[in-house]
Amino acid sequence: MSTVAASQHRYFIAVSYDGTHFHGSQIQENAATVQGALNIALQTILRNNHIETFGASRTDEGVHAYYNLYHFDWPVALDKTLPYKLNAILPSTMACVGFYKTSLELNARFDAITRQYRYIIYNKKNPFLEKRAYFFPFQLAIEKLHETAAILKTHTDFESFCKRKSQNYTHLCTLHEAYWEEHGNELHFVVKANRFLRGMVRALVGTQLLVARNKISTETFHKIILSKDCTQADFSVPGHGLYLEQINYPEGSLEEIVF
Repeated sequence: MSTVAASQHRYFIAVSYDGTHFHGSQIQENAATVQGALNIALQTILRNNHIETFGASRTDEGVHAYYNLYHFDWPVALDKTLPYKLNAILPSTMACVGFYKTSLELNARFDAITRQYRYIIYNKKNPFLEKRAYFFPFQLAIEKLHETAAILKTHTDFESFCKRKSQNYTHLCTLHEAYWEEHGNELHFVVKANRFLRGMVRALVGTQLLVARNKISTETFHKIILSKDCTQADFSVPGHGLYLEQINYPEGSLEEIVF
């Protein structure tokens, strides 16, 4: 290891954000993004215009996060005051919710072992859920949603639920959890996997809703998975119903800096 690398310290910053105020999480030129806001805040605090962060999970425009992670390297040790300083500078629609130190070998994106998403639907008009969940005022066969979620866990190839031109080297994913929860007038789809494909969670939700509305059968749903044809899946549900809520790494790999 070089002396330059040896002098570096790697930190992970956990953030939550309202995705409706950003053009996605990944940095873009001339557009407000989560990564861009974090980079600017760090550059301002540490007085270095070359700081670059690396994200654990990309979220599309409108998609929210309870918990997303970014890593960056810095040549001197940082203390627990960094999150306070970040929260003073970050937009009001974004917050630092965790601060960790780790080894230089741990990568926020490539070393995550699981990610968990939640998609929220509500069936009675509620102004406080506008742009926070998907208003879907239709009669649904809830038992069919439980059936389709169970079917998903029997598969590993999810090419049918991946948008075209996604440049994935594989469409294989291991689903650890896939289930629906009922919360009053809300329905939540929770899915946890080792990796996700572009547009995958929204396509899973949209296609399952077709079954729950008796637009297609559970048998057809199964055939859509086997077809490996994304034109048969429904990607139409909006991003604002989707939340990234959990990312896990090997046990003991992150040391929390309490603030």
